[in-house]
Amino acid sequence: MTAGVELRVYAELNDFLHPQARYATQLRPIRPHQTVKDIVEAAGIPHPEVDLLLVNGESVDFGHHPQPGDRLAAYPMFETLDIGPLTRVRPRPLRDPRFVVDVNLGGLARLMRLMGLDTRYEWTADDAALAETAATEHRVLLTRDRGLLERRNVTHGVFVRSDRPFEQIVEVIRRLDLADRLAPFSRCLRCGGIVTAVAKQDIIDRLEPLTRRYYDTFRRCPDCGRIYWEGSHQQRLNDLIARICAAIRPI
Repeated sequence: MTAGVELRVYAELNDFLHPQARYATQLRPIRPHQTVKDIVEAAGIPHPEVDLLLVNGESVDFGHHPQPGDRLAAYPMFETLDIGPLTRVRPRPLRDPRFVVDVNLGGLARLMRLMGLDTRYEWTADDAALAETAATEHRVLLTRDRGLLERRNVTHGVFVRSDRPFEQIVEVIRRLDLADRLAPFSRCLRCGGIVTAVAKQDIIDRLEPLTRRYYDTFRRCPDCGRIYWEGSHQQRLNDLIARICAAIRPI
């Protein structure tokens, strides 16, 4: 029988375990070449979700090789808590967070842009491209694909639990403490660029007759050229933003 280590995971990391294994110590097999990262991911936990690992009460990094009989504890991301001199197993939290969103989370990407969060989304991107974007542009990868988060070059990522866009945006804002970074209507819903005011006369040839007649204040995205104004849809968006802001308030 293969010798093992005792693994205990805390808080929301239990979501990745089989229901019968949650909130309990489990014995995990170990081989000489394996690191604590190998053991955690073999249990089903993507490494970007882990911020702190303790072996026998001492903090270690992902490359640590445990010994048979060791006690391994895994803790989730501490985006809003300074854990001081302990060894974080991933780079420091991104204090000016930017995001790249998986292709199956298009509704979430749109809501993040609506709330003013810097969000990349390309519905044709494959897993390799998403991981590369997250790594090279220092973006937090948001996905519901555990395998994508386990890619070696992904350092900051979040497994989105909910499958509904409204619940997803509330979940992300809460987990990453983004409430103070929200700036609704500041970004383009199509591409994520920062929209700026534009004079009506500069875009008048692009406006429909009724829009030209009844509206005078406009904004434009310098990246994709999309034009925005407070039309009949504005109240619906205002109500949606109000619902999101109400839902992220501390209970």
